[in-house]
Amino acid sequence: MQSVPLEIAHAKLPHIIDTLKPDESVAIAKDEQVIARLSSDASPVGRQQREPGGAIGILKVIADDEGHLNDFKEYMS
Repeated sequence: MQSVPLEIAHAKLPHIIDTLKPDESVAIAKDEQVIARLSSDASPVGRQQREPGGAIGILKVIADDEGHLNDFKEYMS
C-alpha cells in the first residue's frame, strides 16, 4: 500500500483518485502516522444492468396486507 502525506493528498486528491487502480489503497499519513485510507471500489465484472420489471415471475406476494397501514393514517395525510 502506498502512503501519501496529508499535505500532498490535500493538494492532489483528484489526481490520486483518478490514478487509483481497482482494489488498490492509498494510506494518508500525518506526522508519519496513518490517519486515513483511500480505497478503490472495483465494480463487479460481467454484471448486467438492472431493468424495471426484471423480477416479474420471480417474486410472489402471498397476501396483500394493507391493514397495517391504518396505524400510520395520521402520518400519511
